[in-house]
Amino acid sequence: MHSVLAATLPPFSPNLWHDLQIMLGYDFMRTAFLAGTVISLLAGFVGYFVVLRHQAFASEALSDVAFTGALAGAVLAINPLLMLLFMTVAVALAMGGLGERVQGRDVATGTILAWVLGLGALFLSEFTTQVSGTGTGFSAAQVLFGNMLGISEEQLLTLISIGAPTLLVLIVIARPLLFTSLDPVVAAACRVPVRLLGLLFAVVLAITVSEATMAVGALLVFALILLPAATAHRLTSSPFAAMALAIGIAILLTWVGITLGFYTGYPMSVCISLLAFGCYTAVVGGFTVAFVAPIHYRRKIQ
Repeated sequence: MHSVLAATLPPFSPNLWHDLQIMLGYDFMRTAFLAGTVISLLAGFVGYFVVLRHQAFASEALSDVAFTGALAGAVLAINPLLMLLFMTVAVALAMGGLGERVQGRDVATGTILAWVLGLGALFLSEFTTQVSGTGTGFSAAQVLFGNMLGISEEQLLTLISIGAPTLLVLIVIARPLLFTSLDPVVAAACRVPVRLLGLLFAVVLAITVSEATMAVGALLVFALILLPAATAHRLTSSPFAAMALAIGIAILLTWVGITLGFYTGYPMSVCISLLAFGCYTAVVGGFTVAFVAPIHYRRKIQ
C-alpha cells in the first residue's frame, strides 16, 4: 500500500497546512494518528513511573512476553491480541509478586524472562512450520516491528476501550503510587498499600506494552515507553510537570514519526524510535555541556 502511495504523493513542501490536509485525507492515516495518540498518552504516563521505579528491565522483558504471547495465540488459534494481553498481565503479576524491592525485581524479572524466551523460541518454531503461509493474516514481523498503517478501525476501538479505563486507573493511583515510588518505607509506615499498588502498576504496564506492541512492535515499544519519560525526567524535577512533559513528548514524537514515515516511506515505528533516541541524547548532551562540564572545569583549575 505504502509503495503505491509513495509514487503518487506530492513531495513534502514548505506549506505544512497543505501537506497535513493531504496526509489526513487518507482514512488509514487518520486511524494511525488516533491510535498513536492513544498509545503515546498511556506510554508517556506509564513511562514516568517506569523511570522513577527503576523498572526499565521489567518493561523490556514484558515486550518480549508480548511477542511470545502473540505467537502463542497464532499457534493455538486464539486471538493474538487477547493472548499477548493475557500473557503480559500474567507475567507482570508474577514479577510483581516475586520481587517488590529493586534488587528482588531484577532477579524475578531475569528468572521469568529466561523462561519466556525459551517458550517464545518454541512457539516461533511451531509458527514457522505450521502457521506461516497458511493465510491467517498474522505476521511475526508485524508483531516485532509494528505496522501503524495496518491498524483497522476495529483495532482502534479496541485500543480506546482498553486504554481509556487503564488511563483512568493510573490517574486514580498516581498520587499514592508516586509516594510509594519515592519512599516505599515511609509509605508502608503510613499504611499505604505498597504491594497492592505495585501489582496494579504492573498490570497497567503490561496493558500499555500490549497496546503499544500493536503499533510500534515488540522490539521498539521499549523506546516509546522509556525514552520520552527519561527525557522529561532530565528536564524537570517536579513529578507532575514531568508526567505531563513525558506525555507531551511521547505524543509529539509519535506525530512527527508518523509524518516522516508517510513522506519518506520508512517504517513509522523506526522513525518514532530514532526520534525518541535523538531527543534523549540531545537533552543528555545539553545537560552535560551546560552543567557537568563547567563544574569539572572549575574543579580542575582549583
